[in-house]
Amino acid sequence: MFGALKEKLKGWIKRNKGDLEKEEKKKEKRKDKKKSKEKKKEEKKDVVREEKQKKSFLDRFKRTITEERFEEMFEELELILLQNNVALEAVGSVKESLKKELVGKIEKEVNLQESLKQSIEDLLLDSPDFLKEVKRIVGEKKVCVILFVGINGSGKTTTIAKIANLLKKNSLSVCFAAADTFRAASIEQIGEHAKNLNVPLVKKDYGADPASVGFDAVAFSKKRHIEVVLIDTAGRMQNKDTLMREIEKVSRVTNPDMKIFVGESITGNDVTNQAKAFEDAVGLTGIILSKADVDEKGGAAISVSYVTKKPILFLGTGQGYGDLKKFSKKELIKSLGL
Repeated sequence: MFGALKEKLKGWIKRNKGDLEKEEKKKEKRKDKKKSKEKKKEEKKDVVREEKQKKSFLDRFKRTITEERFEEMFEELELILLQNNVALEAVGSVKESLKKELVGKIEKEVNLQESLKQSIEDLLLDSPDFLKEVKRIVGEKKVCVILFVGINGSGKTTTIAKIANLLKKNSLSVCFAAADTFRAASIEQIGEHAKNLNVPLVKKDYGADPASVGFDAVAFSKKRHIEVVLIDTAGRMQNKDTLMREIEKVSRVTNPDMKIFVGESITGNDVTNQAKAFEDAVGLTGIILSKADVDEKGGAAISVSYVTKKPILFLGTGQGYGDLKKFSKKELIKSLGL
């Protein structure tokens, strides 16, 4: 996971660390030559020579990274980040953070890896305890309603099934709402998951009002004392305005406790833009990135929280019901080799 970006960052750190060391050695050689000439000329001026040597010695520990040198270093890093699907906004934040940390600092005291690690870590939000929050809501309201949004093909329905599996394993009862009444075979797909997981499914015919499906699922759950309602929705981005109005209506009618965006990690900047669109439309609680196990670039995981200001809750790591990993920014940083 994120192997391509890991190698690129590793190479950048190594090259620039080496450049700083080479530049330092060149400066030392020039200084030594200059000192040698001065020594011959000033052999009889012991006091003056001693003072100049002392100054030269101290200067070795005072050479700093200039703004010009920083721009040269960052130019390559910027290209690496953009090529690996890190959003422009996030790249700008990394630049400002590194600039503040490095410019004016003494070269010998700079730790490029640690500085880069911190600048990327600052982009990420801590993931809340999803299960703890669900249980808190159930304790207060009896029923926790979770609305899932995202475009078609993002793994949204499969992710809903994974969440249901997680909840059931933690002794919470679950109901599905098949509120995607537009996409062909969507009701059958979630119905298959419901059968596999032994979860009740509330559904209507294709073309029915999605909000009414969600409303009925909540009413059904309250009546049957089911604790969590998971609402599937449509995701036809080719008709974005209609879709967003539909999602807004489902949200308004069902009044969900959580609104979770599901997107494919491997789609890079597209998933970040999608998440931002749904955040603007309904206001998200959190994000789940599917197919993270096959994402070699990692830019989406770095960018999406920064752009939406909402945390990543889980990473999808396969097609099995158990292939859902709680997001940890420490683990993401580690997977980048930092």
